[in-house]
Amino acid sequence: MQEMPLFGAAFDLDGTMLDNNPFHILAWQEFYRKRGRSLSTEEYKANFNGKTNVDVLRYVLEREPSPEEIYTLTDEKEGLYREIYAAHIKPVDGLLDLLELFRSRNIPMVIATSGIPVNIAYMFKHVPVEPYFKTVVNSTHISHGKPHPEIYQVAARELGLAPERCIAFEDATVGIRSAAGAGMKVVALTTTHTAEELHGADLIVPDFTSLNLDKLADLVSGRRG
Repeated sequence: MQEMPLFGAAFDLDGTMLDNNPFHILAWQEFYRKRGRSLSTEEYKANFNGKTNVDVLRYVLEREPSPEEIYTLTDEKEGLYREIYAAHIKPVDGLLDLLELFRSRNIPMVIATSGIPVNIAYMFKHVPVEPYFKTVVNSTHISHGKPHPEIYQVAARELGLAPERCIAFEDATVGIRSAAGAGMKVVALTTTHTAEELHGADLIVPDFTSLNLDKLADLVSGRRG
């Protein structure tokens, strides 16, 4: 009989597995510049980070985008992002060690990202972590983007565990709300927001280097070290 895992793990991608949000900001700023507009980091953090491109385009255009606009504008922005980020791509500190630790203890893992498949494939090409994950839940698999809990509800089903037995790793305020709304514990990284901005997280860390199985198992069980 297979032993029940200590917990399941659901990883956001942008800003969590990769410290890449500065490059998403630069890409959106270039997108805006071409249209005679400007975008501040504060506006990005408040209205872009963690959201699907469809939701972001609703904000950018101040109306519902057409299917053609969703395709062409997403392709434009994400092409800018991959071009800008190409020379800088690397995992957040401690990620690879944590994934290997989880795999050694048979802790199931999925990715739960608002990102699009081409960007996910781009990460896997440069940071070969795909074999660690059971699946990737992305923006094409859900009807409601973060902060709606749907993406983490789907992630829990893919993990085969109740949400209360799962930990979400996030960097975005909308992602924290999404995972907590699904019933998961949330570990938040300060790669994009300050610790003071990460309301609702159960644990806040700068990266993955300080995490261990005891600390995370205690988080799921409700014990505090």
